[in-house]
Amino acid sequence: MTEARTAEKGPHLRAADAGPLVTPGRSQPLGATPDATGVNFSLFSEHATRVELLLFDHCDDLAPSHVVRLDKQSHRSYHFWHCHVAGVGPGQVYAYRVDGPHHTKESGTRFNPRKVLLDPYARANVNTLWDRVRAIGQEDNCAYSMRSMVVDLNSYDWEGDEPLRTPLAETVIYEVHVGGLTSSPTADVTHPGTFSGVIEKIPYLKELGVTAVELLPVFDFDERQLLRTGPSGAPLHNYWGYDPFGFFAPHTAYCSDACQCTHITEFRDMVKALHKAGIEVILDVVFNHTSEGNEHGPTISFRGQANEVYYHLWPQDRRHYMDFTGCGNAINANHPAVAKFIIECLEYWVTEHHVDGFRFDLASELSRGSEGYEMDVPPVLWGIELSGVLSESKIIAEPWDGGGLYQVGRFPGKRWSQWNGPYRDDVRRFVRGDAGLVGTVATRIGGSRDLFAKDGELPTNSINFITCHDGFTLNDLVSYNHKHNHANGEAGADGTHENFSWNCGVEGPTDAEDVERLRIRQIKNLAAILLISRGVPMMLAGDEFRNTQHGNNNAYCQSNETSWLNWEQADKETEVRSFFREMIALRKRHPALRDTRFFSGRRNERNLPDVTWHGTKLEQPGWEDTDARVLSFTLAGFDGAPDLHVILNMYHLGLDFDLPHIAGHRWHRILNTALGEGEDILRPGAEHPVHGHTFHAHGRSVVVLTALPHDGGISR
Repeated sequence: MTEARTAEKGPHLRAADAGPLVTPGRSQPLGATPDATGVNFSLFSEHATRVELLLFDHCDDLAPSHVVRLDKQSHRSYHFWHCHVAGVGPGQVYAYRVDGPHHTKESGTRFNPRKVLLDPYARANVNTLWDRVRAIGQEDNCAYSMRSMVVDLNSYDWEGDEPLRTPLAETVIYEVHVGGLTSSPTADVTHPGTFSGVIEKIPYLKELGVTAVELLPVFDFDERQLLRTGPSGAPLHNYWGYDPFGFFAPHTAYCSDACQCTHITEFRDMVKALHKAGIEVILDVVFNHTSEGNEHGPTISFRGQANEVYYHLWPQDRRHYMDFTGCGNAINANHPAVAKFIIECLEYWVTEHHVDGFRFDLASELSRGSEGYEMDVPPVLWGIELSGVLSESKIIAEPWDGGGLYQVGRFPGKRWSQWNGPYRDDVRRFVRGDAGLVGTVATRIGGSRDLFAKDGELPTNSINFITCHDGFTLNDLVSYNHKHNHANGEAGADGTHENFSWNCGVEGPTDAEDVERLRIRQIKNLAAILLISRGVPMMLAGDEFRNTQHGNNNAYCQSNETSWLNWEQADKETEVRSFFREMIALRKRHPALRDTRFFSGRRNERNLPDVTWHGTKLEQPGWEDTDARVLSFTLAGFDGAPDLHVILNMYHLGLDFDLPHIAGHRWHRILNTALGEGEDILRPGAEHPVHGHTFHAHGRSVVVLTALPHDGGISR
């Protein structure tokens, strides 16, 4: 036998054990692909001089049972090292060692044959022995390394499931952390903090009315990574998951058994169950950096296989990493091999796991070229947009990065939806009472024409949000003037300083009933404006029942009650919960709130323009009034849908608003945030008729009226 077809005996093998049969195999597809006789293994490493495949009998074995040395003559094709190993199959635990030049300053290569490396294309990983601190040193780390696992993708019964393809205009997104949804004992689930736990909360999500969950990162990340010790002495770990190392693998800790080949089954069960409830699955994906950090971080995978390819390195001294992410490194996404990796990863989650879409964290980093500069036509972003496999998937960009690149409204491509940061900030300021914003707010409510229309995009390119995982919760937005991040152990330096929040007169919790009622009204105001705006609304999980992080606006390291949803709070806050549920239903009932076009002046059958802007007086919106805090507008209904009239009074006193006349119709109240539960939103058949030609809107309130024929509606 040649060296290419033999297996070196591991320390636990008998001398007579000859090892498995190894043949050259094939270079594509990358990763570990089982077949009828064994598994094909393929790895990208352009400058490696030696590759060893390590085979472990069990996930927590301290050493491999077999070491397969690949010969570069017969097991290398261009940039790829590959072999076929007979007699192994799904459940096989494996890893790599890769040797090559270590020229960190000149070329950026960082090969280290003592480091055990994960397969970047692994469908599952195990971390039962993982020790991040010891992995940073130069010594052999086999006894405390992570390993990858061979997975059979073809044995699962999808029961006819397919991605749902809900139109963007009909989408309501619920951003949620898989662990945080059910980790609290108040969640009362069988498997807290897991994909299975999400399944148990599907009836709640369905009742709420959201059409998609956007899951914070579920790619494998190092949840054990100790960031620091908090002021109380408690260890602070990576909670959010924005630091991945395994892009094809579901996060191990979100599975009920970390050492079994059930990772993808549990994830698929969750997707299938959500789809049965009519709820899409959008993954928050992090392709801008990895868990390996800067030159002082651990070698886990990419660094030990092709550091000079996967990362942006400083040309003057390639020992050091460019950092456009704030996390120590930045992925060189537009290198052909890396672009291939990213696109194949996304296509994998769609084809094999039926995922409906993706939200790209710090997506602007993906538009940078090898030198770190912004590219006019970034290959990876256009490759994602033009992929046939991804053509019906939702693709959502966070259109900025940590290096100062800000691309809201000009993100490369046409199909990308974008997190609309200006929407968040402008609506927050308007609702807290800032003056002179009515023109800007009208633009935001209309789909942000100023940001998207110039390049032929649509309102659905705008993901509208008031809150997200990053920042205050909605309750905290109306309860705190300042962030309170002391528990993060960074002396308050972390988290944004400007939140455009208002505490309604008292900082933090209070027993003052008038303050509490005002806070509830402000929450309703923000939710109402979000759900009457053109574009795609996104809400943060727990906002619908006043979930609080106690003023912490950067709870990335709080894997505890600070970040976990408190379901006792959900039982308590029935008024706000009911409002969100009915507000989502109201949006679904009225096409005028979900139109995919910008306002253009087109008229309906009643000769009413698609929008008419007003202030307290008809057709006098006060665009130039620097003191204006009120806005009203009339939306025309088309194809039989009713007309709507919206009043936004963010002044602190009640005001009378003139109402437009629509022949043969009378205005009926369907929403008033100043009223309590049961009266704040009225269901069809219970609309309250408005008498006269004006409506008195309470201070700091949102009102929606609908025009019904004189003989329609209910008088009471």
